[in-house]
Amino acid sequence: MLRTAVVGTGYLGKYHAQKYASLPSSHLVGVADLDENCGRRVARECKTRYFSDHRQLIGLVDAVSVVVPTAMHHAVSRDFLRAGVHVLVEKPMATTLPQAQEMIELAREQRLVLQVGFLERYNVALDSVSDKVTQPKFIESHRLSSFKPRSTDINVIMDLMIHDLDIILNIVDSPLIDIAANGTTVLSESIDIAQARLSFASGCVANLTASRISQKSKRKMHIFQSASCICVDFQASKVSHFYKGAAEVPAIHCEEHCFADGDALKLEIEDFLRCVAFSDPPKVSGEDGKKALSAANHIADVIENSGACHTRQIGNSSHIRLAL
Repeated sequence: MLRTAVVGTGYLGKYHAQKYASLPSSHLVGVADLDENCGRRVARECKTRYFSDHRQLIGLVDAVSVVVPTAMHHAVSRDFLRAGVHVLVEKPMATTLPQAQEMIELAREQRLVLQVGFLERYNVALDSVSDKVTQPKFIESHRLSSFKPRSTDINVIMDLMIHDLDIILNIVDSPLIDIAANGTTVLSESIDIAQARLSFASGCVANLTASRISQKSKRKMHIFQSASCICVDFQASKVSHFYKGAAEVPAIHCEEHCFADGDALKLEIEDFLRCVAFSDPPKVSGEDGKKALSAANHIADVIENSGACHTRQIGNSSHIRLAL
């Protein structure tokens, strides 16, 4: 049984604590939060201890979830990594690429698991198509939600679009060479709605739309390949696979599969603890988190520096591999 803790007991941190408290492979030593009322409430609910300073947990735990505001991800994770504690840090893993790189290097030096919290990687619908996605030609994703004031410390690219960036960068085995983007602020002081077009060296193109000011929520991705299209509905846990038949006049066939609602957060934390216990690499590594962060930063820079639709050439293939 691993000694665990959660730093940050807000909306998402509370659920992290509940999962750790319920798992047989975990002993939830405590939760930490600067907000004493919030921290103590979650500690009572999970029958554990409250700590006012996350550093008080050092020496008491083997693994920790870092679920604090994004601006604090690097500093809090660094404290634990330096102390030899395995870290699951929520997305985005840091604010800047140098911060992300320092976290990666610390984990490598200490031989620790550094996992980044991209929940959609544990969505049962996405997992079911992993063997069907071979050579994507065109990808279209839409990730829309209603406005939630709790997320306005970061822009919509870091808040929502980064999930699809992580998935696309993982399934397209080719360097990213060009980004075009546009977006605007609406209700907050940062970008609330954005579109981006990613071009890869393989010829694959991905169009992404993210909005946190929509009336209805939507989380869908269409992946087009030669003779087939795969539609993943993350929200409904449903996959539709359209493919060309073999007849002389080909027909379009469709297979649909619906999955029981899976507990992605529980699967993510279970996988994290398994990786810690067996020294296995995580499904979503620090390197994966850095790639998604780099692409998200490029998109935000294009939008903020132009104020309108603009294109940025990222560089040659070798540069992209270094950058992402």
